[in-house]
Amino acid sequence: MVYAQVLAGLLLLLVGGDIFVRGAVGIARRLAISPLLIGLTLVGFGTSLPELVASLEAARVGSPGVAVGNVVGSNIANILLILGLSALIAPIAVAPGSLRRDGPVLIATGLLTIGVCWFGRIDRWWGLLLLVLLLAYMAHAYLSERRHQDAQTRLHRAEADEVKPLAVAPWPMLALTLSGLAGIVLGAGLLVDGAIALARAFAVSETVIGLTIVAIGTSLPELATSVIAALRRHGDVALGNVVGSNIFNLLGILGATALFRPIPVPAQIAQFDNWVMLAATVLFIVFAATKATLERWEGGVLLAAYAAYVALLLAPSIVAGGGFALAPA
Repeated sequence: MVYAQVLAGLLLLLVGGDIFVRGAVGIARRLAISPLLIGLTLVGFGTSLPELVASLEAARVGSPGVAVGNVVGSNIANILLILGLSALIAPIAVAPGSLRRDGPVLIATGLLTIGVCWFGRIDRWWGLLLLVLLLAYMAHAYLSERRHQDAQTRLHRAEADEVKPLAVAPWPMLALTLSGLAGIVLGAGLLVDGAIALARAFAVSETVIGLTIVAIGTSLPELATSVIAALRRHGDVALGNVVGSNIFNLLGILGATALFRPIPVPAQIAQFDNWVMLAATVLFIVFAATKATLERWEGGVLLAAYAAYVALLLAPSIVAGGGFALAPA
């Protein structure tokens, strides 16, 4: 039953996330909202909504390892797994201008997260600060891109164009969008509860489960969007989706979760996983800056790094019992 619960949660997150994003983009277009604003806000927010709901649910039930691990693990998976897989499908061309602007922001948010988590607790005032920084970044990005029609502007418009709106009338579209949101909420609840049950059953820490199963599950919308973009040879959209999502995760999701309920930060995340996230970010930027392309072999390196990271997380449990040891009843 627990496995079925986790699988049902994953399926609801994937389907609900897809319906919500397509419905929200369709409504925004009918309201004549610019493609630039849609790409900058709705697409990034929509694909990160599963992470937000899952972290809020984990905070509500008192599981900080899942709440924080979901965000950090999602960012690691976005870079090493999703970008690695996308680059393996087709090399990704990188616009130097967008990398110059968003690369430092991505590193700065990673360093800020390390600093915030180092205190062992993310209080409400930290959460508020993170949300204010996110709003400031989005406002700056939108205003600067309206003034200067550069590669980043074209990228955000391409992100909006990549999403195919639901082909229905306005009211059914609104109903389907709300049903997608409901699917995300229900799926996140099933996934978090099932993941916590798995952690207890197999003597694996909730933090590790949050960094792996929950993080990958909530990253499914980004995975689907990026892989489809890569198959269409729109690798720049896959890259922009991941970069925007990672910034939103650290500032928006950690911020909103801490504002909802202050979160204790597990020592493992503060001392190890945050640094893995920063190292993955730096590695990705170095690869992307070289020849302004993320090549197939570099995608292979990113995927291998992710496999090694997950193996390192699970190794203590495997070694302890010659396999996953069932926790005593």
